[in-house]
Amino acid sequence: MSPRSASVNEELRRRSRERLLQAAVELVSERGYDATTLGDIADRAGSARGLVSYYFPGKRQLLQSAVHRLMHRTLEEALEREPRTEDGRERMARAIDAILGLTRDQPVLMRQHMAGLLQAEGFVQCPEQRRLSELLGQTVAAYGSTQVSADYPMLRALLMGAVYAALVPGVPMRVPVLRTELFKRYGLDWELGVPPDADASGASGAEAPGTGARDAAAPGGTPHSDLSRFFDTGPGPADGQPK
Repeated sequence: MSPRSASVNEELRRRSRERLLQAAVELVSERGYDATTLGDIADRAGSARGLVSYYFPGKRQLLQSAVHRLMHRTLEEALEREPRTEDGRERMARAIDAILGLTRDQPVLMRQHMAGLLQAEGFVQCPEQRRLSELLGQTVAAYGSTQVSADYPMLRALLMGAVYAALVPGVPMRVPVLRTELFKRYGLDWELGVPPDADASGASGAEAPGTGARDAAAPGGTPHSDLSRFFDTGPGPADGQPK
């Protein structure tokens, strides 16, 4: 058998990494961070256990990359969904709703992600994190910023603060309330983006429409389980593990 080409090996490595990212979010979502081991992740991904360290320094770095993938793909979907638009205010609203929606739907993953960011290593500088930064920077620019280098970090900080507030055990803030404050900050109309279903018509101020229990980021809620669309794990160009 002739040796595999460099391009085939590269594709195999890419798909192996994708499978590890997908396995990480699935297992942590199902079992929690502490109950998930790197061995478990490798087994779910169908990879050799030693292969995990080839791509990631440790479990926390792997999970950060995996959640950054979820965030940037969720954001991409929101920004590009039909009807597509270049309106900066609509794109800002979609971006806010995408991150708040992911927080509501995947509380276990997002809580562990926030905990990881407070560790000494902080942000993991990986392709997933860089793509998320690019998308948020583009959103700020479309909104009309002339100082993206200053306004992007502010948007990131505001979104991180909202995620944290939605996930504090015991005293979480409701997502629609956080949405209201972020929309006020950026001068956005409530109807932009993807507003929560209005089940409190006529509400005003902090009690914005859609503040029912199902709109809260429920720490014990059931996450949406099918995350496979965010990961390209189809069959590779050849059998076997990457060299």
